[in-house]
Amino acid sequence: MEAKRTLPIGIQTFRRIREDGCYYVDKTGHALRLAGDAKHLFLSRPRRFGKSLFLDMLKELFEGSEELFAGLEAHGRWDWSVRHPVVRLDFSGASFSAPGDLEDDLAAQLDALERQTGIVARYERPAIRFRHLVRALCEKTGQRVVVLVDEYDKPVLDALDNPELARANREILRGLYSTIKFNDAQIKLTFLAGVSKFSKVSLFSGLNNLLDISLDPRYSTICGYTQQDLETVFAPELAGLDAAAIREWYNGYSWSGTDKVYNPFDVLLLFKRRTFDAHWFETGTPSFLVKTLLEQGVGAANLEGLRGTNALLSSFDVDDIALEALLFQTGYLTIADVEDRDGQPFFRLGYPNREVRQSLNDSLLKAMLPAAAHRLVSAAPLRGLLEAEDFAGLEALLRTLLSGIPYNWHVNNNMAHFEGYYASVFYASFAAAGLDVRAEDATSHGRLDMAVLLGERVFLFEFKVSEAAPQGSALAQLKARGYADKYRRGGKRIHLVGVEFSREQRNLTAFDVERA
Repeated sequence: MEAKRTLPIGIQTFRRIREDGCYYVDKTGHALRLAGDAKHLFLSRPRRFGKSLFLDMLKELFEGSEELFAGLEAHGRWDWSVRHPVVRLDFSGASFSAPGDLEDDLAAQLDALERQTGIVARYERPAIRFRHLVRALCEKTGQRVVVLVDEYDKPVLDALDNPELARANREILRGLYSTIKFNDAQIKLTFLAGVSKFSKVSLFSGLNNLLDISLDPRYSTICGYTQQDLETVFAPELAGLDAAAIREWYNGYSWSGTDKVYNPFDVLLLFKRRTFDAHWFETGTPSFLVKTLLEQGVGAANLEGLRGTNALLSSFDVDDIALEALLFQTGYLTIADVEDRDGQPFFRLGYPNREVRQSLNDSLLKAMLPAAAHRLVSAAPLRGLLEAEDFAGLEALLRTLLSGIPYNWHVNNNMAHFEGYYASVFYASFAAAGLDVRAEDATSHGRLDMAVLLGERVFLFEFKVSEAAPQGSALAQLKARGYADKYRRGGKRIHLVGVEFSREQRNLTAFDVERA
């Protein structure tokens, strides 16, 4: 077996990875493709997905650092005799949550670039300094300039809780990026990367030839590790780890609906710590996302199955944040499949993997419940109760949980419907326990409220408010609509669970279980 190499955890410098003998998944083929594809390119990917490393590799490629590419796809297919000056702006290392932060950071970055290149600054405004730098570099070297911008959108994203500041930062960036259009004759390639995709009107005014490759199937694996990468590049690290568990926990991100990749940060931390945990999720609490979901009254059970067009998934701006775009671009939902509608792609979204499903639902649960109730359900052995088919224990747990929720708490969380709030709490509780939960699962007989799949067992839940117009019990409804038919194949043990709760009593009034 091949000897283990250094895990490049937190290393975003291509030169260091290559000189220190770290593991490296070859992405240089993508670099060759995009270099001949268009002049101005844009890529959106979630945080910690390898964008910075890819940009740094581009820098070394265009600067002609041939020794770093030995053995990689680009080595024998690149003209190393031509070297281009590279201007790289990087917003990933600073915070932009206060007025003046962006101006100070831009000034510091431009100061450093001017010192490195020997270009004398003649202007104070960032956009004018940047434009002068590009033109002067082209004149000085006789070669057109490569412009790389890392985390181009972070100054706006950091200020989303302060819309006035976010708009001010957006205007500064718009002025900066507009110089790309006016420097077109001096630019060889522009590559901008970030988490979100702002509209061309709001942030790239005039740059109408910017090519967005975020959903281009040819670039679906430009960031992230494929299954083949794990089995070849990282083969020495796989011994002692359950391959199926690795896929369940971390695989599943997709920008094409077919090609799936792992988050590199997750994989590297797994190989380092040898434990399955929410490595990526824990590096950034999605507080803004959770706040937005609750403000819009979107429950945990509503997230899977969201649908949208390319335009909707790209609809993001300070004053108009489409929920689907926010969830997709930040990596909490991914493309589950693509449907062709008269030549136009239509996307269905879903959680990429267990890590995100479990962790995001726990964050939502924490926001939907009082602290004591959240601690109760977080420590609850939900998986064990279902595995043991201990329905008395499950009922007792749910009764205790609901009794700890104050009156009208669903209103405080902007959940307009009492039933929807409780159903969302149940869904998030099971999903946060790492269970495979399907909400609003469609069958030929209608939509089932919730299905929980656990090995050879299937648990079908129907929720009902006792004070609602009488239509029979929740269990009777499960049986009458034949929801179990969809799951009968394979000899699985199917349990029907009818759950009824009272608006007045604020607790369960019925918890009926029957084997289907």
